[in-house]
Amino acid sequence: MPAGESGATAHGRRAGATPSSGRARCGGTWPIVRTVAQVPADGARLATEIQLPDRRGTFPAVVIRTPYDSRHHRAEARAWAGHGFAAVVQDVRGRYGSEGDWHPYRSEAADGAATLRWVREQGWCDGRVVAAGASYAAYCALVAAVGDDTTPAPGPGTRPDAVIAAVPAIGPAEVAREPSGVERLLGRAGWWAAHGDRPDSDPTALDKALTEDPWLLEHLPIGDLPDRLGRRMPSWPGVWDACHRDRIVLRGATARPPLLAVGGTRDPFAADTLRLWRGWGGPARLLLGPWGHGLTADPAPEARRGHRLNLGELYIRWARAALAGALAPGARGAVALGGSEHWFSPAGEGPTTGWEFGTRTGLRLRHGQHFVADPDRPVRSDRLDLDPRHTPDRTVLLTPPLPRPLDLLGGAAARLCAAADTPVADWFVRLTALDPDGRAEPLALGAVRRDDPADAYHEFTVPLGYLARRIGAGTRLRVEIAGHHFPAHARNPHTGENPVAATRLRPSRRTVRMGGGLSLTTRGALDTAGALDTAGALDTAGARGAQDTADRAARVAPVSLVQEICT
Repeated sequence: MPAGESGATAHGRRAGATPSSGRARCGGTWPIVRTVAQVPADGARLATEIQLPDRRGTFPAVVIRTPYDSRHHRAEARAWAGHGFAAVVQDVRGRYGSEGDWHPYRSEAADGAATLRWVREQGWCDGRVVAAGASYAAYCALVAAVGDDTTPAPGPGTRPDAVIAAVPAIGPAEVAREPSGVERLLGRAGWWAAHGDRPDSDPTALDKALTEDPWLLEHLPIGDLPDRLGRRMPSWPGVWDACHRDRIVLRGATARPPLLAVGGTRDPFAADTLRLWRGWGGPARLLLGPWGHGLTADPAPEARRGHRLNLGELYIRWARAALAGALAPGARGAVALGGSEHWFSPAGEGPTTGWEFGTRTGLRLRHGQHFVADPDRPVRSDRLDLDPRHTPDRTVLLTPPLPRPLDLLGGAAARLCAAADTPVADWFVRLTALDPDGRAEPLALGAVRRDDPADAYHEFTVPLGYLARRIGAGTRLRVEIAGHHFPAHARNPHTGENPVAATRLRPSRRTVRMGGGLSLTTRGALDTAGALDTAGALDTAGARGAQDTADRAARVAPVSLVQEICT
């Protein structure tokens, strides 16, 4: 806990009895009183800070349980308290000021239930509770609402009345692997080096290790990474053992509290955010912007002025509406179209348009119909340039320049007919936009792991996630089909060994047949196939007029965006 606060409250004492020395006013109606407490939870005391409006009465509570140091949430808590909420921020078990052992995802359901029960017992709580959080803290909020396999379903006293889940890391299997099983190496190594098996955090731990050894992630086996980092990480092997996906999503189907799901199209957990919103049983609202994992603090290049939101104010308005029972049933929300100023409803996706591989007006083969996926020389996830002088390491296809803007709003996928000479093979499809000057910008990535007979052709689909982008005229779409995407993903050794334990690597020869294709969901009446036919006559003025009309009809203005989320 912060210096000078470790003895501020005794075990079990009501937090309101020991105010800290300071009061503050932060953008709200009332001054703030900050207190601290140790919340009892199954053999441990959980360090908790509470910020209250400095006035008589009881208040709805907002509970944030985090592994990232509760002190970092003080400004957020002041904002909640300044608008009439009791803000409760807690270090999860084994982190920072809280007692116990830190085992990610293991104790959050039980500890969350104990915390919500404790909050409702306090004299300053009116009985209504919002569970909120981002990333891992979003999991803490969600599991408080739906429970897990180790605890009974939350009852009325231990279940929140509403949930705010931003960029949710919804489970150990989801964060460690792609849906098909491909290992997410860089993200997991970075998170575990920074936060795993330690009571505090060092966000630069992996960067410092890579500075000392740039080939750190190339050493095998992956399971020995803690030895190369120079510290004990006994939980590291278990990172890759989690295999049950979508438990939170499935449990959410019977949930009744309202949900606000907030995500970014550049966030690695965007697909999980969408699945959570679509499957939630109670009133569900979605806000999806052109942001990374840090949301508005991490804007993507395609973000525009219209996508600059005060998320704190939006959360407060939504929480008030949710606790008042003012949200209509069903799933609604708003998705930002990157590269434009517009927001659109996610409910009405447009038609799916296909580009066939190997055709003049679709995706032309540039090189690499036959290529070698060599894990000793993998396609890099951190580079978008191509070097066609070497033996092809991927298939590359390219469209002609787009003669007019193209709006992509919805799901995307690639259909492949391909063969590998190894029985186990990973297939990565990367979609990139090349502007008229040749600059590359990533649009989408998909990965599947196949276990097919060697040298036999098979048809399969590679999902590419959800796109919300306006692509400018003159842009070319490039598709790369490869066997690796390193270091973002672990290298498949092509030996049949578990990639986490493998110590041997071998190349895999691949062939991609033409006739597959790319499927993208477009918005409005855009004849994409015609747009790509540069030999044809296009009524571009009419197309722009139709585009503008559709924009005006579907755009969600800032004031109506709030109404879309908060009603």
